[in-house]
Amino acid sequence: MFLPQIPTYVPWIFALTTILTIYLFCRTIHYPGSQKAQHYVIIICLVVWLALQTFLTLKGVYNTDTTAMPPRIIMLGVFPPLLTIVLLFVTKAGRQVVDNLSLPALTWVHVVRIPVEIVLFWLYLHQAVPQLMTFEGRNFDILAGITAPLVAYVGVTKGRLNRSVLLAWNVLCLGLLLNIVINAALSVPSPLQQFAFDQPNVAILNFPYSWLPTCIVPIVLFSHLAAIRQLTRKA
Repeated sequence: MFLPQIPTYVPWIFALTTILTIYLFCRTIHYPGSQKAQHYVIIICLVVWLALQTFLTLKGVYNTDTTAMPPRIIMLGVFPPLLTIVLLFVTKAGRQVVDNLSLPALTWVHVVRIPVEIVLFWLYLHQAVPQLMTFEGRNFDILAGITAPLVAYVGVTKGRLNRSVLLAWNVLCLGLLLNIVINAALSVPSPLQQFAFDQPNVAILNFPYSWLPTCIVPIVLFSHLAAIRQLTRKA
């Protein structure tokens, strides 16, 4: 469902941010001789996944019954990408995929956290998310987005930061991500809600903002985990 009180430019900017996330993620593929095929498979899978989430959201699957336990958006939108990430790290073929990704490209992915935080602030101004989900509240995730270009270019591409510093940056920024994910999850109208009862997190139950927990966050999470694995293995 759409949120009628939100200005038109907000969902458009968020949609473009989602497209940028997918584009940057596709640039992480680093298979000599088979790069195009890998790109096509990933793009098709992500497009199909976004289409499915769009259908479910517009049909009101996520926001018509907020008493379901576990919440529908977790079972149908969050659990499948998390399961995919787990399989990539616990299987031999999956680990091979992770180890061949481009570390500079994995770092550039986090730039998308800047427009995401701006959109969240706009949503807060229009009563679609609580203040705690913005940089005026408990969300400091924008720091990861601001520092990502510097770390990606100077630290990874130019090699002027050692692996320990790069590892520390990824761990700290992963902590920032988990912080906002937990606060956001506990602010959604559901049996699990603990915060923001006066202005809950209703945005992610509506289109296109459901793409945040079902697409953008899993990609950002995976990018950190893949980078951490590569840096610890090289160390």
